[in-house]
Amino acid sequence: MTDTRGPQPQYEGYTTGPLPGEREPAPGQSGPYHPPQAYPSPAGGTQGGRPPGGTQGGVQGVGAAQAARRPRTGARTTPRTRKARLRVAKADPWSVMKVSFLLSIALGICTVVASAVLWMVMDAMGVFETVGGTISEATGSNDSNGFDLQSFLSLPRVLIFTSVIAVIDVVLATALATLGSFIYNLSAGFVGGIELTLAEDE
Repeated sequence: MTDTRGPQPQYEGYTTGPLPGEREPAPGQSGPYHPPQAYPSPAGGTQGGRPPGGTQGGVQGVGAAQAARRPRTGARTTPRTRKARLRVAKADPWSVMKVSFLLSIALGICTVVASAVLWMVMDAMGVFETVGGTISEATGSNDSNGFDLQSFLSLPRVLIFTSVIAVIDVVLATALATLGSFIYNLSAGFVGGIELTLAEDE
């Protein structure tokens, strides 16, 4: 292949002068020549792309940094508690009526079941028979046998009486709770309502 570019100009500095690495140090300067840097290197940083002290020094520095950042597993942290102070400004009467109605129904069912269980336990222990015999002897005479407690306090009568009381309790509890919500809203308008302090553990 033939070079068609022609004669190239020769630079005097590159043909006659020494290379940058072969230059002699200036007077008063010891060591090899280093070109000036645009930005000063940070203290303790790398120089020439290599960490000071070689590869072993760099590995030791990284290991020391990781050891310094490693959290202590034996340290105990105290849980913090955040508190918030709130105020009940208004109670919705409709929601109060629904909740009180359901709670009163549950209380009425529990009352009926508890009465039935109590009657069965007392009947099994013979309480009605003993007390009924004593009452019949005290109220009886030669012509009549006296008052029969066992027939009066039979299980169907007890359940009917307890059911009536439970229904009355449902109506009264619902009405009183709803009326109480209206009274609370009126009083909260004057005094601000009930203040509550809520706490949350982190």
